[in-house]
Amino acid sequence: MNAKHYMALIAITVVIFALPLLLFPNANFEGADGAAEEELTSQGYEPWFSPVWEPPSGEIESLLFALQAAIGALIIGYFLGYEKGKMKKGIAKEPLRTEG
Repeated sequence: MNAKHYMALIAITVVIFALPLLLFPNANFEGADGAAEEELTSQGYEPWFSPVWEPPSGEIESLLFALQAAIGALIIGYFLGYEKGKMKKGIAKEPLRTEG
């Protein structure tokens, strides 16, 4: 892929994310967790069990979520880099060739 392809992909991504904000300026874009919790508690739902540990604040919860995302991104990045390095050195498996 060349620079034009990357710029086109970036432009498409920006449009996809900006379009709902422009079309629905007064919309409430909350997460689904809060809405689901409100719906369940309004119907009298009682949880079966309680969490083993709850973070002391919302900031700690956000920090742990971001840390989890960073660790996942590192693992995926390492795997992709490793595979790209193998391809550069010619160690990658050759595709199966079909006769016919």
